[in-house]
Amino acid sequence: MSLYALSQVLVCLAIISDAISFQFKDRKYILLCLFVSVTLTAVHFFLLGHTTAGLLMVVAATRYLFGAFLTSKRAMAVFAFACLPVTVFTYEGLLSILSCGASLIQTTAAFCRNDKILRQTMIIGTVVWITHNVLAESPGAVLLESLFLCSNLAGYYRYYIRRKKPVQTH
Repeated sequence: MSLYALSQVLVCLAIISDAISFQFKDRKYILLCLFVSVTLTAVHFFLLGHTTAGLLMVVAATRYLFGAFLTSKRAMAVFAFACLPVTVFTYEGLLSILSCGASLIQTTAAFCRNDKILRQTMIIGTVVWITHNVLAESPGAVLLESLFLCSNLAGYYRYYIRRKKPVQTH
């Protein structure tokens, strides 16, 4: 199996974890699923030779793991700051800028106390990652982020848009 094919298999496994993530209401479970998904996605980018995106995914995996248990603004600042030297030292042009921007947006999301704001911020970051993945020519990663976006939107709809029927008491 080629490295490219293996990278696409890993991203398909990440899709499963992503699809599950936003069906939870509890932000801790959302972030733990994202930890698994992003770890697989990091390996995917390394196999494709996209060092900036791979290292930013390692930062993201660590961020999601910490974020599942912390909502500290200091921790958020540490993870946001960690994205910058990774991007500078592995700079690959527009792809680096897009992956850094997406990482910074999703860092903000990971440390939101409120899952509604977490979801809204993730939507923005996901759109930036989709753009990155199209330009990185990874159909598996485009599919991953597109399904992630759909899962997030479905969860958002379920929890915040769909009106729940009032409970009738007799």
